[in-house]
Amino acid sequence: MLRSMFTAISALQMHQSYLDVVSDNLANANTPGFKASRVIFQDQYAQILNGGSAPTATVGGINPTQIGLGVQLGYVTPVFTQGMLQSTGRNLDLAIQGDGFFMYNSPTGMHYSREGSLQVDANGFMVNGGTGLHIQGWTQQAGATGPIPTNSVPGDIHIDLNKTLARATSSATLGGNLNSSTAVGGTYDVTMGAYDSLGNPISVQVQFKCTAASTWDWSVTGPTGAAGGGTITFDNQGQIQSPTTFKDAITVPGANGAAQTKITPDMSGMTSLAANSSVSTTNQNGLAAGTVSDILISPNTGEVYLSYSNGLRELTAQIAMAKFANPSGLMREGHNLYQAGLNSGTPAVGPANDGGRGAMVSGYTEGSNVDMAQEFTNMILAERGFQASSRVITTSDEIIQELVNLKR
Repeated sequence: MLRSMFTAISALQMHQSYLDVVSDNLANANTPGFKASRVIFQDQYAQILNGGSAPTATVGGINPTQIGLGVQLGYVTPVFTQGMLQSTGRNLDLAIQGDGFFMYNSPTGMHYSREGSLQVDANGFMVNGGTGLHIQGWTQQAGATGPIPTNSVPGDIHIDLNKTLARATSSATLGGNLNSSTAVGGTYDVTMGAYDSLGNPISVQVQFKCTAASTWDWSVTGPTGAAGGGTITFDNQGQIQSPTTFKDAITVPGANGAAQTKITPDMSGMTSLAANSSVSTTNQNGLAAGTVSDILISPNTGEVYLSYSNGLRELTAQIAMAKFANPSGLMREGHNLYQAGLNSGTPAVGPANDGGRGAMVSGYTEGSNVDMAQEFTNMILAERGFQASSRVITTSDEIIQELVNLKR
C-alpha cells in the first residue's frame, strides 16, 4: 500500500509540473516570438520481484516480474515551429520566416531572440524596444558603396539620423528645337540647371552657334572656369545626325569645398526645324541636399536603408542572424531572450536568407506558436491524471485504515 501511495505522489508532482508548463504556454499565447514548451514524462526505476530465467532444453523461460515505482520528468523543451506573422505597419518591426534568431548584445554576453521590435535610441543605436539591447549587424564603411561585407564579426548598428545627402549631376538631357532658318553666325543661349557634390545649385550657360546649314557648334560659356563643347549636325528632316552618343563634355570647377562636376549632355532628342529656337533642360539626375526622413529595412536580406527627403536612398547597415544546430538546447532567460546552451551548438552567424537562415520580413512581428486548443486539451489530461493519482492515494489510505481496524 505504501508503495502505491508513493507512486501516486510522484504522479501528482509530475502532473503539477505538466500543468505548470501548460499554464506558462497559455500565459504567453500573445507574446511575440514565444515558443511553446512540451513535457515528456518517463517512468521511474522498477523494482524487480523476480529476475526471470532463460529457457532450457526441457523448461521454458520465465519473464521477469517488476513493479514500477512511479513517473519522473523526462524533459521540458521549447518547440520551434513557425509562429503566425502579424502585420504592424512599422518599418522597424521584423519577423523571421524560417530558421534563425536575431542577435542582441549586452554586458553579460550575446542573447538570441525571435522577437524583432526595433527602434533607434537617443544615441542613434538600433535596439530592441522592450529590452534596450543593441541588435547586431554590419555597418557600411564611410564612403563605401555596394553590398556590405558580411564575413566579419557583427557589432552594434549605429544610425546617423542627422545625416544629409546630395547627388551631383552627372548627366543632363537637352531637348527642343534650333531654328533651321538661323543665319550662319547666329547664336542661341541656354541655361542648364545642375547640382554639385554638396547639393549646391549651379547654372551652366551653353551657347549654340550656327556655323553652316544644319550644323551647330555648342560651347560652355559659364560659370567661370567651366568648359565643354562640340558640334552637332542635322539631316534634311531636321533630326540629329551626329553625334549619336555623347561623352563627358561639360566640366564645372568646384566651389565652397565641392568637387569638380562632370556632366554628360544628351542632345539626341533635339531637332532643327523651321520653328523658333526653344532648347531647354528636360532632365538631370542631380539632387539638392536632403535630410533623413525614414529608415527602411529590406525584406529577405535585412539590409537597412536611410531614406532622404530628396528621394535618395542609402545602404547603411545589414542585420545579422544566428542559426543553431539544436535550438531546443538554448536556455530561456525571459524577456523573449535565449542564451546558447551546452547542447545548442555553436551559432552559425551570417546574413538572412543565406546558409539555411530564414528570411526577414519587415513590418511584421512573429506571433506566439501556442496552439490554444492543444493546450486546453493538455490541461484536461493533466487534470484527469492528477485526479486519478489522488484517487489512488485515497484508496491506499482506505486499505491502510482497514488494516488498522483489524486490531479492534
